[in-house]
Amino acid sequence: MQTAAAATGPSLDAYVEGVRSGDRAMLARAITLVESTKAQHQARAQQLLQALLPAKTGALRLGVTGVPGVGKSTTIDELGMNLVGMGRRVAVLAVDPTSKRTGGSILGDKTRMNRLAQEPNAFIRPSPTSGTLGGVTRKTRETMALCEAAGFDVIIVETVGVGQSEIAVADMVDFFLVLLLAGGGDDLQGIKKGIIEIADMIAINKADGDNVTRAERAAAEYRAALQILNPPSPTWTPTVITISGRENKGLDKLWDSILAHKKALTASGEFDERRQRQAVAWMRDMLSDRIMGAVQANAQVAQRLPQLEADVREGRLLPTLAVDEIMALAGIRA
Repeated sequence: MQTAAAATGPSLDAYVEGVRSGDRAMLARAITLVESTKAQHQARAQQLLQALLPAKTGALRLGVTGVPGVGKSTTIDELGMNLVGMGRRVAVLAVDPTSKRTGGSILGDKTRMNRLAQEPNAFIRPSPTSGTLGGVTRKTRETMALCEAAGFDVIIVETVGVGQSEIAVADMVDFFLVLLLAGGGDDLQGIKKGIIEIADMIAINKADGDNVTRAERAAAEYRAALQILNPPSPTWTPTVITISGRENKGLDKLWDSILAHKKALTASGEFDERRQRQAVAWMRDMLSDRIMGAVQANAQVAQRLPQLEADVREGRLLPTLAVDEIMALAGIRA
């Protein structure tokens, strides 16, 4: 007969000890626990995160965005290998798009980062977006906290790269890198002004072979564009460089800029301030999720919701009035 402990998985102490010791198998199980939607798993996940809170290591959090085909995975694979060679421990959270129709996702980033996936000092975790705005999973912040507690000192979040909603990732990282291609055009690449405005760096990728001249020309155009935009930080002026992730060119300059950014923001106090704002944003996002979960779990709401949705769909009821009724049924006062 299966014991209660076996039925519910490892104990909280086992999770804490395993994550803190850098056990990658236990870290993977802890992330699965955090990503679970089951109520009992969510409660244990929060206990685990609270227990690991003192273990924060000050890891550097890097967000990388860009449309599919821009070379995100190749660039991260090469950059990650460089960092491992410097003695760094690298975790990559590769956020995978989820189909709104089927709920399925590809989860293929380990196959696209062949070398890094085999490194003992690296950890790659593909996670489905589950339809979350911004191409970032609901649990990305929690997963980053677990990776930091496990001793990884560089956390890279690779986002889906589908447009302006990618701004969401900037609220949870220290450095936001936008990868672009030369000659694609903003309309073709899906890059909007909002993304450029919050970039700490723009890197024109695939600057190799016959494409070098075009990449340099594109870099000059983006440098000119950045001059008329307000930078995301009063301490840091966003830079534009050309790189080749495939040929590992320019990635040393990229990393030097990331370190210079951290040094500048740390000296001004902005680095800590940004982390504090991120913690509050995390709290607010979790509050929104919990409120929505409580509303959806309410029996009266569940019974009435299909009719309300039908009335809104057919134009018989204003959405605002439907929301008012839902909140009243859930016992939430506006």
